[in-house]
Amino acid sequence: MRTNGLSVEVACDESGSEGSNLIDAITDVFAHASVLLPISSAQDCILRLRERIRSPALEYKANHLLREKHRAVLLWLLSADGPLLGHAAVHLTEKAFFVAHKVVELLEPDKDTATIYRSSRAVLAAYNVVLRAEHREHLDLHVPAIVRAVHLWGTDKPVTIVHDRQNLLTDDRVALIKRTLGDRLADMTFVDSRDDARVQIADFLAGVARRIASDALNGHGDAELVAALRPYVDPSSIWGDERSSLL
Repeated sequence: MRTNGLSVEVACDESGSEGSNLIDAITDVFAHASVLLPISSAQDCILRLRERIRSPALEYKANHLLREKHRAVLLWLLSADGPLLGHAAVHLTEKAFFVAHKVVELLEPDKDTATIYRSSRAVLAAYNVVLRAEHREHLDLHVPAIVRAVHLWGTDKPVTIVHDRQNLLTDDRVALIKRTLGDRLADMTFVDSRDDARVQIADFLAGVARRIASDALNGHGDAELVAALRPYVDPSSIWGDERSSLL
């Protein structure tokens, strides 16, 4: 990790962010990864991935690792022998369950989250429309994920978040994150993932986690990949589906 003596730096990136339209979105899972590694270790990890994948692409993305021909590389990256275990985590949000939770929290406190969650897609979509109209400020998925990353890694020191640039993380939302975390958040800065190997690794982890989790959510999960991902999944993830066995 990199520390200035007063705080610890955690690098973050996400996959599956599509704004506040959570039910009719292309993706049904939002994944936010956080990485606590020295820059030198992250750079070494990127080099080792390049040696194994051997793609001419200037920047590697999660889809390189998700190709069947690179399955062994992905399993190595996530394995106990790989460079990430104990140094990275991913917070998963099942979008439909998040909507159900917000319905109970903001609209219908007398109802049960599980009951709302089991409603039809049309009902959830209708609730989502109301939430977007009346409580849009509560529907950004980054906020709870970043708050959780700070609590996860900042056990002894305040945390500086180094995040990939993201248009949805507006000044107002960053201010909300800072108010929520208080002194636990030392700072929050934004970089291009190509300029920080730690953020590139967070991008890898978020992308592969979203795909693995989405496949499991939809009943065609890969048991080996689910098992490999599970040690990284934050147990505080916002997840309602028990069949996927991710938590």
